[in-house]
Amino acid sequence: MSDPAQEIQESLEVLNRVPRLKGPLGRLADILDKTLLSLAVMALLGLSLTVLLQVASRLFLPFTMAWTEELTRYLFIYMVSLGAGVVLHRHRNVNVELFHGALGFRGRAAYLMLISILTAGFTLIVLPEAWKYAQIGAFQTSPTLRIPMIYIFLSSVVLFASLFFYSVICTLEGFIALVRGEPLDHEAC
Repeated sequence: MSDPAQEIQESLEVLNRVPRLKGPLGRLADILDKTLLSLAVMALLGLSLTVLLQVASRLFLPFTMAWTEELTRYLFIYMVSLGAGVVLHRHRNVNVELFHGALGFRGRAAYLMLISILTAGFTLIVLPEAWKYAQIGAFQTSPTLRIPMIYIFLSSVVLFASLFFYSVICTLEGFIALVRGEPLDHEAC
């Protein structure tokens, strides 16, 4: 008898049944996953500590630290930018699952390819503009922290570059799954 909670979880993760890419490119994606997630978690921890410091300073000190609000904003921006590509790769983005469950294995692979190709196309259009936007920050500094804004504006480049990389990886995973067909149970990842 199978666990109902696991059945529900599996039904919600239909696209995760498409096998992950193996080989050097798959290992590179896994290393990048771990690196980006570690940096995103550090940004979240920094954000949490900064907010706690801000609250504590308002409650217990006769002055407030103005830089905490700015740092919180920048850490939040980087947390999202660093995590977005990993979310795409793990198929954890918010979506409406009207027909995913009705698709067969090859249908899911083709759907994954379509979504990934559209994402790659969008990021290719936006990435050069994100770079131009980041360069504007070279001439500005943040109001309270006094750091060059290029470091903050580069978060958009990180975001779209990681989305592009992972959309290419997902396209390859979908293509390979489409060509090979459904893996046998002992071959599943």
